Amino acid sequence: MTTLTVSGRVAQVLSSYVSDVFGVMGNGNVYFLDAAEKQGLRFTPVRHEGAAIAAADAYYRASGRLAAGTTTYGPGYTNALTALAEAVQAQIPVVLVTGDAPTTGARPQDVDQAAIAAGLGAATFTVTRDAAGAITRQAVEYALTRRTAAVLAIPYDLAALEAADEELPAPSAREVRDDVDSGLGQAARLLAGARRPLMLAGRGAHLAGAGPELRKLADRLGALTAGTALALNLLNGEGYLGVAGGFGTDTAAGLMGEADVVLVAGASLSPFTMRFGHLLGPDSTVIQIDAGLQQTHPRVDLFVSADAKTAASRLLQLLDGEAAADGWRAEASRRLAVGPGHHPGSEETPDGRLDPRALATALDAVLPERRTVVQDGGHFIGWAPMYWNIPRPQDLVMVGTAFQSIGLGLASAVGAARALEDGRTLVLASGDGGFLMGLADLESLIGAARSAIVVIYNDAAYGAEIHQYGSQGLTEKPMLIPEVDFSGVARALGAESAIIRSLADLSALQEWIDAGAKGTFVADCRITSSVRAPWLSEWMQASQAAKAAVAG
Repeated sequence: MTTLTVSGRVAQVLSSYVSDVFGVMGNGNVYFLDAAEKQGLRFTPVRHEGAAIAAADAYYRASGRLAAGTTTYGPGYTNALTALAEAVQAQIPVVLVTGDAPTTGARPQDVDQAAIAAGLGAATFTVTRDAAGAITRQAVEYALTRRTAAVLAIPYDLAALEAADEELPAPSAREVRDDVDSGLGQAARLLAGARRPLMLAGRGAHLAGAGPELRKLADRLGALTAGTALALNLLNGEGYLGVAGGFGTDTAAGLMGEADVVLVAGASLSPFTMRFGHLLGPDSTVIQIDAGLQQTHPRVDLFVSADAKTAASRLLQLLDGEAAADGWRAEASRRLAVGPGHHPGSEETPDGRLDPRALATALDAVLPERRTVVQDGGHFIGWAPMYWNIPRPQDLVMVGTAFQSIGLGLASAVGAARALEDGRTLVLASGDGGFLMGLADLESLIGAARSAIVVIYNDAAYGAEIHQYGSQGLTEKPMLIPEVDFSGVARALGAESAIIRSLADLSALQEWIDAGAKGTFVADCRITSSVRAPWLSEWMQASQAAKAAVAG
């Protein structure tokens, strides 16, 4: 076996799992980055350590392929913590390769990195000279099988030392737990007796590749279908209601509430998906199929621990010959055609700025059809899934929602842009507050993207706080942001750009797209803060109801 340093062994093993590494170079990872280049790994530099993990996270969400982030020890590591916590909470496999304190003891710039990671829910794997390769493989397999973030730490005094020879065994087959026999028979009987069946798919169904089987099952049952925001269009076809939850229409939500049997595949049924308890009718029977080992919501009546694709295939066999529900899809189609959809927005607003709903509608007509959308967290998060065509589930990368953060959008766009290999255009939707938090990595995106469009919903404020707390009479001074000329900043860094004050101003973006959509275009869209997103109104009402219940 070729003689390698500890860092070299780490890079060697890692190269059998990943092709891309994102990060910032420092003392603690400089030897690893040198070894990674020798192993043929593509390194994309970012300008803030928080972007290292955020980019690797989004790379996986957009492509389904693992990537690694890397930082130095100490302050470099602590800078990455918010993105690390988001990956853990969102159940995204990612590996952070970082420097660590030397084995001889901590220095003034060192902190207990393993303890910090444990507090976030991430496991740390610290390499040794004797088992650098085996520990690297253990960390990667842990991330993949647990769908989480893993930290791979290289002690500073070991990084450049020669690693011991290792005979690494072949990766072990992943264990798959399926409870298909004990639970699906009952599920089939419930579905066979349904008059108004509904199938709701989530990200787990998408990751399992269960879309075709679930679609066939829905057609056999005559079921209506819907998806969470992270499974948009997975079950698109006859009877498709769109997204479930606060991003959906009231008409579609009304139909979902009338379902008598609901099959939930690979979705956790978060409060937002469930419209804070109001999505499903009180008498509906809920069946949940998930690769986890327990149900994730008290409304679930029957839980089956299974891979969604395997379970759907088995249900198709069990329901062979069953007649589809009569008239349910026809009734839904009629009501969807006449019922209200999303509000189109207004031409005039109290402050003369753009209505974000009208802007989103106009943008959908302008943006390239082959698009992958990355969304930062913030008040604006509903406009893309509500108003834009999102072709495939992997074409909507929503970051920050799991950990309730903002500011990861630009970094995530870097990773998603690197993941795109089929000529798609990367579209980043961000608010002005989150964009300013991650501003350093606009330069990273400009350097990494073949074709990217940045849409900034610029209301000169932290919009969610304006609506939640400003509306209660709290001082708005800390919620306001002096208006920034993002267009000027973008041009200084090498992007094309325009300030969008009217829908007619989108002609500048259209001209850039018509010219080939090469490079990065930043659309600084000046929107009003007078329009409250429906999802936020729903959340505020639920919060007020909960407070009233406690007070009562």
